[in-house]
Amino acid sequence: MAKGKGGNDVRPIIIKRVKKVSGGHHGGAWKVAYADFVTAMMAFFMLLWLLTVSDKVTLQGIADYFSPSNATMSNSSGAGGILAGTALESEGAKASGARIMAIPSSSPSKASQSNESAREDQQQSEQNPTYAMKLPTATDAKLLKAEDDLKTAIQETPELQKHRDQIIMEQTPDGLRIQLIDRDERPMFRPSTATPYAFYIRILQTIAGVIQTVPNRISITGHTDGSVSASEGQYGNWELSADRANATRRVLRDAGVRPDRMAEVTGRAATQPLYPDEPNRPENRRVAILLLREAPALAPGFANGD
Repeated sequence: MAKGKGGNDVRPIIIKRVKKVSGGHHGGAWKVAYADFVTAMMAFFMLLWLLTVSDKVTLQGIADYFSPSNATMSNSSGAGGILAGTALESEGAKASGARIMAIPSSSPSKASQSNESAREDQQQSEQNPTYAMKLPTATDAKLLKAEDDLKTAIQETPELQKHRDQIIMEQTPDGLRIQLIDRDERPMFRPSTATPYAFYIRILQTIAGVIQTVPNRISITGHTDGSVSASEGQYGNWELSADRANATRRVLRDAGVRPDRMAEVTGRAATQPLYPDEPNRPENRRVAILLLREAPALAPGFANGD
């Protein structure tokens, strides 16, 4: 050990220099990767959701769209769709005037799958009548328009404003059903008779003006409540419900509805109450007018009625 002045020992000074090695600047690349991951997960969960809420017809259409053997693509005008099997045009075909049609695969496996799908669709339609209504038709559009027109006509008629709660309209598998019901202190017919009040005739005239715009045949059904009159043995609910339905038919006829439009006029008595748990409620006394979801079976003027 070195000695300093005066003979004292001097301790050496050791300087340690630490060399820092930088790993480099990582930046925000991880944020981009994380964002891509979150986007992919979102798309995946949206796909799962779509698979659970979509019906079988839509799923089959999507599968056909992405199938290599079925070139079902819509044309540039946007007409048709996945299920329509629309034509596919190429630039060369346009130049020569030719048109290339999309032809589905005719392999046995595809044909068997198609037949199986058709059978399942038929079973679904039989078990659930609303299943067959998922794809709108021209008839559906006409019935929906008739419903909207009738609502507008009632709203624009001041004398019918207070009777709007006596009119129930709904789209059913059988067609557009218009139910006219009794309310407390506002019956449509005189008690125990088929004689309508003036406001009921006015409602029917408004309905007649709308249903004349569509060609569908008409079914009229009368209903009563569960009360039994004193003269049930001679003239009961069966006769009363049928007479009220027939009186409704006559008012519609006088308002311009052709007799050949009538498919049936029936009375159900109290067998189909609107409120099964309360058979004596006034709303159970009603008349249902159904615009049938079918083509007319008779030529205009073929049938005559009184």
